[in-house]
Amino acid sequence: MLRTLHAAGTRFEVASVDEVDILRSLGVPGQDLLFSNPVRAREQTRGAARAGVYRFAVDSVDELHRVAEEAPGSCVYARLSTGDRTSLVPSEGKFGVDVAGAVDLLVRARTLGLVPYGITFHIGSQSLTPGALTGPLADVHTVLARLISHGIRLQMVDIGGGFPAVYDAPVPSLAAFGRAAAAGLAQLPYPVEVFAEPGRCLVAEAGTFRCRVIGVAQRPSGWWVHTDLGVFNGMMEVLESGGDLRYPIWDGRGSATRRSWHVTGPTCDGQDTYARDVALSADLREGDELFIGSAGAYTTVYASRFNGFAMPRVVVT
Repeated sequence: MLRTLHAAGTRFEVASVDEVDILRSLGVPGQDLLFSNPVRAREQTRGAARAGVYRFAVDSVDELHRVAEEAPGSCVYARLSTGDRTSLVPSEGKFGVDVAGAVDLLVRARTLGLVPYGITFHIGSQSLTPGALTGPLADVHTVLARLISHGIRLQMVDIGGGFPAVYDAPVPSLAAFGRAAAAGLAQLPYPVEVFAEPGRCLVAEAGTFRCRVIGVAQRPSGWWVHTDLGVFNGMMEVLESGGDLRYPIWDGRGSATRRSWHVTGPTCDGQDTYARDVALSADLREGDELFIGSAGAYTTVYASRFNGFAMPRVVVT
C-alpha cells in the first residue's frame, strides 16, 4: 500500500520515528514527511530531524521548546482543538489549543528560531458530517488574520483526516467533504498550501477478515456465535466506538433461513463481542466461516495475543 501511494506521488504524515524509518526504507525522503503527533518523546523529535524531517506539529509551549532544542530551525504548525463530537470513532479531546493558544504558539516559535509554518486540525475518525470542517476552518481564518498583525504569514493548512469508509451503511461522499473544505478554504485571508491526511477511506474497504466459527450457543440473551476472531485480535474499534462502528458480516453457509446472532470472540473477556443482532444463517455450526468486510483499517495494527489467542495472518491478493 505504501509503495503504491509513494509511486502515485503522495507524501506522508507520521506519528513516530518507526514510521519514518519504514517510509525511508521505501525511498520516501524525510523532507516529504509531516510529523503530526503534537507531543513526542525528545528522542523522537531528534531522530526524525536526523532523518530529514523538518515539519513538526505542536500544541504546547513545552513541545515548542523541545523542537527548538532537538530540531533547531524547523518549521512548526499548531494543532487546533476542533471540539467536534460527531465522528463514530472519537479521536479528539486529547490534543489541540484554541485560537488564542495557536496564535501564541506560532508567535513564540519565531522567538525560538523556528519557522511559524502552518495550522492543523482533525475532525475525528470516520466522520459522517462534512459540515464538521466548517467550524475549524473558520478558526483557521481567525488565526491567519491575527498573525498578520504580528508580521507572520503561514504557508500551510492541514485539514487532517476523518473521511469515512463504507461499513454497513452508506456514508457521505468524499466530494461532499471536498466541497465543505473548499468553501472554508476560499474564505482564508490569503492563499496557502493545503494538505489532507486520508487514511481509513483509502484502505478500509480493501480488507476482509476470514474467521472460523468455534461454537454456537443459545442463551437467555439470544443466539451467540463464537469465532476465532475477536475484539483483542483485530476488532478493537468496536469497543472504541461504543458499538457504533458496525462492520458488514456474512457467512459462508448462505442459508435462506436467517437468525439474529450476537458475534463474539474467543477470549473470556466480557467485552470481547464485536457485533450484535446480525442476520446470519440460522444453521451456523462449528467449522463454518464468517467474513467481516471493510476490515482494512485499524484492525491488525491493534491486534494482540490477549489470553494467548493468535493474531490474524495477513494475506495480500
